[in-house]
Amino acid sequence: MKNLSKYIKSVFVIGFVFLLFGCGGEDDLPDPPRTVADVVADFQKLDIKAGTNDLVLESLTEGVFWNFRIIVPEGASSTNKRPLVLSLHGGAQANSPDAHKSTACLVEPAFEGKDVFILSPNSNGEYWYAPNNQAQVLALLDLTTSNLDIDKSKTVVTGFSDGGNGSWFYAQYFENLVAASIPMASSYDSKNGAATAPKINVPLYVIHGSDDEWFPLETTEGFVNESIAAGSDIHFVIAEGLIHTAPCDYVDYLKEAVTWLETDIW
Repeated sequence: MKNLSKYIKSVFVIGFVFLLFGCGGEDDLPDPPRTVADVVADFQKLDIKAGTNDLVLESLTEGVFWNFRIIVPEGASSTNKRPLVLSLHGGAQANSPDAHKSTACLVEPAFEGKDVFILSPNSNGEYWYAPNNQAQVLALLDLTTSNLDIDKSKTVVTGFSDGGNGSWFYAQYFENLVAASIPMASSYDSKNGAATAPKINVPLYVIHGSDDEWFPLETTEGFVNESIAAGSDIHFVIAEGLIHTAPCDYVDYLKEAVTWLETDIW
């Protein structure tokens, strides 16, 4: 009987609160939460043209926005679908509002003349494997490949430093979304606390500077060798004389990786 009494009291209190606050009419009701359909509709309203587009899109969470860049090749069409390069910037925790615009010195010249889409999101001050960024990256990949003239079978993720670690991460955990991964200046342990490294089913082309002062070559090479021993398909390239704080110097090595993409993957 005590439980029943508590139940009746609860119902009374709830009813009283409803009468007190719920009689203001429809104008006082909160707006309905955003839906996936809202995000898709907002994306489709964006003015995306050939060339460089710096865009803002409200996410599924009201008031939370994604800032990103899409570079659209001139020749893309429904009968000439083009590859997509997902470019993850370094310094992910710096929370720079323009970090997604840093495509000119590395990814753009490396893919020059290849007529590819380039998608460059902003990390919003979090690592690329953080839940918020997983939601952003997966959503933007789906939105772009579903609404633009992109060949879904030719999607590659690449990045430098934190972006390189993100490139490993998305290859390891989202193999159905990318055909290849090109991490640069990375230090990623695919074991993630496990005793042994797992096999990564997405082929990787890993580039690392011999004089990297932040992520020692020996450490990254050890992670690579552990992953290769597990059965991963990894092409490891040492960039002689290159350091961590000069990402633009890696462009010739990234161009070689693009050749690998065209000859071995695409």
